[in-house]
Amino acid sequence: MAATVHVLTTGYADERVASTVTLLRDGDTTVVVDPGMVADRRRILDPLRAEGIAPEQVTDVVFSHHHPDHTLNAALFPEARFHDHMAVYRDDVWLDRDADGYRLGEHIELRRTPGHTAEDISTLVRTEAGLVVLTHLWWHAEGPAQDPFAADPDLLSASRRSVLDLQPVLIVPGHGEPFSPGERTPV
Repeated sequence: MAATVHVLTTGYADERVASTVTLLRDGDTTVVVDPGMVADRRRILDPLRAEGIAPEQVTDVVFSHHHPDHTLNAALFPEARFHDHMAVYRDDVWLDRDADGYRLGEHIELRRTPGHTAEDISTLVRTEAGLVVLTHLWWHAEGPAQDPFAADPDLLSASRRSVLDLQPVLIVPGHGEPFSPGERTPV
């Protein structure tokens, strides 16, 4: 059985900022991606409970990058392992590993996708419908075409192309609604 993807809260970035927080389920693996800033923690916890999951049941948390708007609420998940571009963390244990190709479950894999920051990773999820990619390469469906925080626009573009080359059926961006990539998706 393939993994499932459920957006717990849809983010935004305008006069206020919140990350898109997503739940992934793959067998015994329960993952929350980017539990960052939200208007109220209930915007993460209530939808999680509606899915029948207590915070203590989350096995893994993934940070697409280390900006506070994507990490601030990590402590909501006391039993989880935490994943970033270079390591896995749990309690007082720090295990170095490269995220590129690291598997959290049979259908969930991490991939290095530098662009928004040099340390960005994307989460690739194989679902019944096809590949879903959770990434901050796009903030929302429209881009922005030029990420104002990207130190290297060419690297951002190359990472965007590498994700689009995977032919995902859906992209879950850092601060917006999931979208199906198409001709108008900024590269």
